[in-house]
Amino acid sequence: MSDCNHQCGSCGESCGDRNEPQQDFRVKPHAQSRIGKVIGVVSGKGGVGKSLVTSLLAVALTRQGKHCAILDADITGPSIPRVFGLTGKAHVEGDGLVPERSKGGVDIMSMNLLLHGDSDAVLWRGPIIAGAVKQFWSDVVWRDVDYMFVDMPPGTGDVPLTVFQSLPVDGIVIVTSPQELVSMIVQKAIDMARQMDVPILGLVENYSYFKCPDNNKEYKIFGESHIDAVAQRHGLKVLARLPIDPALANACDTGTIEDVSEHFMDGALAVIRLM
Repeated sequence: MSDCNHQCGSCGESCGDRNEPQQDFRVKPHAQSRIGKVIGVVSGKGGVGKSLVTSLLAVALTRQGKHCAILDADITGPSIPRVFGLTGKAHVEGDGLVPERSKGGVDIMSMNLLLHGDSDAVLWRGPIIAGAVKQFWSDVVWRDVDYMFVDMPPGTGDVPLTVFQSLPVDGIVIVTSPQELVSMIVQKAIDMARQMDVPILGLVENYSYFKCPDNNKEYKIFGESHIDAVAQRHGLKVLARLPIDPALANACDTGTIEDVSEHFMDGALAVIRLM
């Protein structure tokens, strides 16, 4: 590289001029785990529906006969157990933790499955949170999983960096919403993934439109979408557009996400099944 300063220890590039080997930070899974593809679900900011997208993907693939799992990496704001209506707790068998299984067959590990109450706050600093995420990978027995989805907290901080470095992530789905501000921020997630050499499977837009039940017209509550422009600019696919739907919100609130029958994620599933 023409602008190389030969300080390899502070450089993330994988060029042929490196004079020191790159360190492998990957963490080994539990000896009894068998995990197929690992897919991260990320965004540049919070509140865009990563947990919803994660859940819909896992449910849809389970219906197609695949064994899916969700590693809830949002340690301080876990929501996956509530979305699936789980009220039990993870437990130890032998030398490993056993995830909870939803009624539909999705294996789930989340901080809320370890806390006394699901509204208890987790007051931890970044390194401890990152360590917990790695333990969800190394200390949990994930048996015969075809697809594992990692529901990550928003942004480009400690946890996404830990997941990208420590887990064998095969690809990520980036979730966004129509506002131009969010589209600008999601580009940070795209940039991070590419700096970390993690494949981007495509984009999912949540809150894309509202279909009025009275006249069947679609209304852009959050304004015109910018997802096509973002996707074209970065050479990515738009995998799905989710509506503003009270039924989806209710399914998350009542823990009945596995009862949702709409085929919102068909485009995303087609890409994932080709991995």
